[in-house]
Amino acid sequence: MRGALLLSASTLLFAGCSDFLDIVPMDKVVLEDYWQEKADVTSAVNGCYAALASEAVITRMGVWGEMRSENVMPGSNLSNNNIREILGENLQPSNAMCDWSSFYNVINRCNVVMHYAPEVEKVDPNYTAADLDATIAEVTTLRALCYFYLIRAFRDVPYTTAPSIDDNQNYFLPATPFNDVVDSLINDLERVQDKALRRYELDKVENKSIVVPKTNNSRITRSAIYALLADLYLWKGDWDNVIKYCDKVLAYKLEVYKELQQKYQFTDVALYDSIPLILEAPQGSNNVGNAYTEIFGQGQSFESLFELYYNGTNEQNKWISTYYGSGDNNPGQLKAADFLADGFTDDNSQVFETQRDCRFYEGVRSEGTSYSIAKYRRTNASFSLQKLGSVQVSGNFRSSQDANWIIYRLTDVMLMKAEALIERSDDGFAEAFKLINDVYKRANGIAPDGTGQELAFEKYSGSKSQMEDLLFAERHREFLFEGKRWFDLVRATRREGKTTRLSSCVIRKHQQDVNVIKLKLADPNYVYFPYTKSELKANPLLVQNPAFNKGENSELK
Repeated sequence: MRGALLLSASTLLFAGCSDFLDIVPMDKVVLEDYWQEKADVTSAVNGCYAALASEAVITRMGVWGEMRSENVMPGSNLSNNNIREILGENLQPSNAMCDWSSFYNVINRCNVVMHYAPEVEKVDPNYTAADLDATIAEVTTLRALCYFYLIRAFRDVPYTTAPSIDDNQNYFLPATPFNDVVDSLINDLERVQDKALRRYELDKVENKSIVVPKTNNSRITRSAIYALLADLYLWKGDWDNVIKYCDKVLAYKLEVYKELQQKYQFTDVALYDSIPLILEAPQGSNNVGNAYTEIFGQGQSFESLFELYYNGTNEQNKWISTYYGSGDNNPGQLKAADFLADGFTDDNSQVFETQRDCRFYEGVRSEGTSYSIAKYRRTNASFSLQKLGSVQVSGNFRSSQDANWIIYRLTDVMLMKAEALIERSDDGFAEAFKLINDVYKRANGIAPDGTGQELAFEKYSGSKSQMEDLLFAERHREFLFEGKRWFDLVRATRREGKTTRLSSCVIRKHQQDVNVIKLKLADPNYVYFPYTKSELKANPLLVQNPAFNKGENSELK
């Protein structure tokens, strides 16, 4: 574990502070000498964000959250054998995608900031107590987000809040149980939630569209903390607190909407039952695709709560360009699962309710006999739903690696609240359905006061299982290729105590070794990733997931 869980002081490279990087060796004394002024804290926090947006981290966000779901298959030019093995449910402890060191790098950076920032507040009058509180809130949330990815992927993981600043420290820690980590993260976020900034800059309107400064959703704000808290409580099964924190986000977004509405006239956002959503077809337009353009094409949208920012030059999103594709004629190493398009033009899709669902056209693109992933690849999209069956999407494809990666956005909060309402009691079915239907209506180009083929409440309201099925189906449609689907299925497995839902969904994309894969997925332990052999060798206190324990630990003694 010395090499991955906790990084020694010599590995603490903070982006944006070249003078500090030139100091060798960077031992504990040098670290203490470095933390003297506000700019030092700023550089260190920027380093936390840079590490979170690194290629190693974002690749694993995509792999851990998406690859084992039914959404993706190997493309014809897939060259990464580690990903090929994961797609085929042939998981091994030797797979490089199970290496978690990049996440622990971010965690340790955050721990170091939390250790030294209070000392800066004592010596630099320009770094105030309020500044310190905001800093602690930011890095606490970034640390919690990393741990949340780790436990959803591996279940039980080594957990520490102590910084690695001394090579004499004890780096060997056993894995902390999933539920204990969740409780710790919740306690941390509850403590700092109101210390973070609400927003960094005022939003504005240009050309009747809301423009959000990138700091408002590429840095941690209170709304981002509330969204993460809601998600943690969702996995914990505390439905009242899920609803509480979702309502905080929804109330804030409504407040900002009203504030902007009083100052400007804009046409691309409207209220769906008091929730402001970006319209697929802005007022006065006959074409849809606007919501995609603002949320995924341009990024930094009104609906975004937290996303990783990439400018395409020194900050590049190679996950999207490599695996989803870059440019018009360069589909990535992955492709959309074939069944996603089956029956769509006949209104007989397994996933989409109607041919009017914009998310299909925006997310999936025909490439001859197969389908590529279009979400995030296009910088904009515009198309008409007047002639179903022959819809043509107009839009440019990215020429640089500048696609932002969204962690939380407004519809995620809406559907988390809907899930909590469903699980809490049947008294919440009607409100949950309204939230789900609002997401669905926007995606089908139906304005809040417009008409169209909406979902029918009576079709799903007969039982909790029907409502759960509707919720998971809508999450599937809404967050296609966004690194959330596998985690959704794992959450259902934990709640239901069996892998039936997960297995029945995942198996839809497989054409070979189906029975073998079904047998593997029948084991609830197998829904998590294995610890790497190198991690087991480095840390004698770490014990392999039983689904993958074929003597790894005993062989290494």
